[in-house]
Amino acid sequence: MQKKTVIPLLLVLLAFAGGGGWLLWQNQHSVKATTQKTIQQRQLYTCSMHPFIIREKPGVCPICGMELIKKIDTGSSDQPAGVDHLSLSPNQRVMANVATVEATMETLNKEINAVGIVQYDQSRQAKVTAWVAGRIDRLNVNSVGAIVSKDKPVAEVYSPDLVAAQQEYLLAIRSRNQLNNSSFTSIAQNGEGLVAAAKERLLLFGVKASQIESLERNGNPKMRLPVYSPFSGIVIEKMVQQGQYVSVGEVLFNIADLSSIWVELEIYENESSYVHVGQQVEIRSQSLTQSSFTGRISFIYPFLDPKTRTLKARVEMANPGIQLKPDMFVNAIIKQPLDSSIVVPVTAVMDTGKRQVVWVESSPGMFESREVKVGQRNNDNVQILSGLNPGDKVAVSGGYLIDSESQLK
Repeated sequence: MQKKTVIPLLLVLLAFAGGGGWLLWQNQHSVKATTQKTIQQRQLYTCSMHPFIIREKPGVCPICGMELIKKIDTGSSDQPAGVDHLSLSPNQRVMANVATVEATMETLNKEINAVGIVQYDQSRQAKVTAWVAGRIDRLNVNSVGAIVSKDKPVAEVYSPDLVAAQQEYLLAIRSRNQLNNSSFTSIAQNGEGLVAAAKERLLLFGVKASQIESLERNGNPKMRLPVYSPFSGIVIEKMVQQGQYVSVGEVLFNIADLSSIWVELEIYENESSYVHVGQQVEIRSQSLTQSSFTGRISFIYPFLDPKTRTLKARVEMANPGIQLKPDMFVNAIIKQPLDSSIVVPVTAVMDTGKRQVVWVESSPGMFESREVKVGQRNNDNVQILSGLNPGDKVAVSGGYLIDSESQLK
């Protein structure tokens, strides 16, 4: 009797346990499905410029007025997965000020900026020296900076030796005239030899040929010898005073012609390969903001400065109006044409520190990021060595906003 009672009771308990477990499983499954459906139906919106703005409904940002974008991708959008692609609506594009240009094949100029110092043209410097020993009776140049001409004497020197040499020349002429009447040819030739020797001595004293001819016509020796500059220029150094006695070869003045000057540029070691003789250089001075000058590199020094790690290049150039003064600091721009390559504006490239990225409009409103390798750049453009093709449309403004929005996605 006990077995007949226990077995049905166990069957009833098992039936109740199985029914309860099935009901509990159905309840949990229903709650999970409901929760997942609720999460899928929930959509949050944010602003690409102000990501702390979160809204449950679409609209505009209360701060900047931009259209809110979806914060959670439900899969219903046709937006490609990942951060390498991004779709912008026309309103978003206008609000983000996104502009594109085509990548083109161009020849970019490598611009080298250098500093330099104006120097004297050493081929246009000279010293005015005394050709004879004597006393400076007259000094026509009294100060440094005075302008001198090669046709006007800078000083006059009284020299007893010069007077004696002129008298010897006049005496030789008289002797020649007398000896020319001799019937002996050798005696007449000796007269010509005396005149030639006396004339040569005067030339060695610095007397010009025109002055010797005047002496021969007038027959009166000059008491003072005019001293001339070898060329027209400016006195940069004055060593004597009027009344001073000077010896043969003593320097009276240093003269420089500033109509042509040198500019010695300092070229950095890593840019020296772009500099060569004959290259055109644009020179500017901070004190002459309205003027620029042009010259050409005439010489590159064959050694490097070990302290500054720079190479010196010499530029020869005209100096109209003597606007550039020796020892003046100037700025120089050297432009070296590079090989033809793909060129885009500098603003199109975003540098993350490890790589360079541009945003390319692959189709209207659709942007994709591309990693590129950049080359040389100037103020406005940059070379693209790889990663782009000619004709690709790249974002030149709003690229950082596109990148920020892609990160939010």
